[in-house]
Amino acid sequence: MTMAEFFRAKTEAAATELRYLALGDSYTIGEGVPESGRWPVQLAHALRADGLPMADPRIIAQTGWTTDELDAAIDAVHPLAEYDLVSLLIGVNNQYRGRTVDEYRAQFTGLLERATGFAQWRRERVLVLSIPDWGITPFAVGNARGATLIGAEIDAFNFAAREVCRERGIAFVDITAASRERGAEAAMLADDGLHPSSTMYAQWTRLALPVARQLLATP
Repeated sequence: MTMAEFFRAKTEAAATELRYLALGDSYTIGEGVPESGRWPVQLAHALRADGLPMADPRIIAQTGWTTDELDAAIDAVHPLAEYDLVSLLIGVNNQYRGRTVDEYRAQFTGLLERATGFAQWRRERVLVLSIPDWGITPFAVGNARGATLIGAEIDAFNFAAREVCRERGIAFVDITAASRERGAEAAMLADDGLHPSSTMYAQWTRLALPVARQLLATP
């Protein structure tokens, strides 16, 4: 292969690379874990292992963000590129701060619309993950609401998100059950006793991977 052919091959490969945008909060930015441990990064790596030319994700997320704060951050960043896959995981901080489910539903709906726009208006290229249950973590011990109430509130927020996704034909992946099953184990937690470890994020990736693979197979 000549040098010109080499660079032409690299250019063609870059042109066909699939773009991925991940929107969210601490669970998407991976608070307390290395970049390689974040679940969107793990998902991109897993898709590449399946033979798909998936680029590492562009992540717009920050610990503590609520739905309206993510929306404002998107305005500030202006991620105008077109993406082949967009994921959204948001809402735990709305619940933590005691905001209402009705407010969440309205703001989540707006974010889902924006996510669909980033996916070139292909709703079949948008992936939503449910909110995990932080009420089972060591961090939640002693919280005035208690694990039962926290869990019930998380369920209400997730029900709202799932319904909005169902109405719009958007894929919804439930990772809440996995968070409850093993989320209190030391190996599944970051050092703060609240956020997931890379190992727990690998569980989420395992659940999201077949769905993402199917979405990307859609023309």
